[in-house]
Amino acid sequence: MFDRDVISALNGLIETCKDGQKGFALAARAVSDPLLTRAFTNAEQSCRDATAELQDSVRLLGGHADDSGSMRAAAHRGWLSLKNAMSARDNRAILAEREEAEDYAKARYAETMGLDLPEGVRVMIERQYQIVVANHNRFMELRNRS
Repeated sequence: MFDRDVISALNGLIETCKDGQKGFALAARAVSDPLLTRAFTNAEQSCRDATAELQDSVRLLGGHADDSGSMRAAAHRGWLSLKNAMSARDNRAILAEREEAEDYAKARYAETMGLDLPEGVRVMIERQYQIVVANHNRFMELRNRS
């Protein structure tokens, strides 16, 4: 795999993380339960951290790091569902939407891990993937409790 292919894959993950960051920020503002607010704020920060790390990797590979999320495919990742859930301030619906968004992120990470990546990049991607899985499981657990 050429660096430009790795850069393209990493920029795709940056886009996913930026979209997740925005979604978690919106979700944190939409709920009144302090436990949910904290969970969404923590997930937003993990997306922010992942984005920065991915951007640094792209730059180290000599590429231009994406610095914005994708609005083009946002509907496919649940923005409309999140907006509807937020307007109703339905915690269960917001949690379900965030869980679905993390499913999308898991798929994007799994797709990237299937590529021929430099070892340091692979380790970073696998670590970030585990965080996405943990977030997903946390939201599923919280949704099942509500």
